[in-house]
Amino acid sequence: MNKFLEFQGICVELIYAPKLKHSYLRVNADSTLSVKTPIKSTKFVYKFLDDKSDWIKKQLLKNQKNAPLKVTLQDEVLLFGEIYSIDSQEVTSLRKQLLKLDTTDSLKISKAYDIFYKHCAEEYLTKRVEYFSAMMRLDYRALKFRKMKSRWGSCNSKKEITLNTQLMKVQKELIDYVVVHELSHLVHMNHSKEFHFFVDSYLANSKNLRKKLREIHLLP
Repeated sequence: MNKFLEFQGICVELIYAPKLKHSYLRVNADSTLSVKTPIKSTKFVYKFLDDKSDWIKKQLLKNQKNAPLKVTLQDEVLLFGEIYSIDSQEVTSLRKQLLKLDTTDSLKISKAYDIFYKHCAEEYLTKRVEYFSAMMRLDYRALKFRKMKSRWGSCNSKKEITLNTQLMKVQKELIDYVVVHELSHLVHMNHSKEFHFFVDSYLANSKNLRKKLREIHLLP
């Protein structure tokens, strides 16, 4: 079981991992900290955090600047980087589903949102993948969609591409970057210089788009 500490008023999750050779620190999207270490010593952890305090402050400031967009469930929807009213024409299917559910159960409501985003992804993302695959003259074997916590997409050696349904929450130009990124893995199964050059050849501003995407924190 993980242990929790407090450092300068910040909640710290301590993860003991005896097989690690080094200790690692992460600033989470909710501005909490996670420390993974092979050393079973609270004193060591506090010293480790103290040595990293300047870096922690910088990361926390970044989190504040890039705070996740929030929507009020049943009233608003985040779509293509913009917040729409539930009464908007763009989200008619979700509005009908919520009226049909007629519930205040947050889990059921969240599930309805997830289904809505998956349907949107199947329609919109499929078109973008088809568009860019034709442009890049690349063939993929399968296209899948699912909600993921840590990745926007993936492409395996079987030429199967999986896209995160949460992509429907970000701007269209960022969606295109992810699509081109994953299609490029059909040629380069790595993140080498050749890979990035290949992506750049289809999206000239890919470096800026990649940076924007990294700064986005989505709420579950």
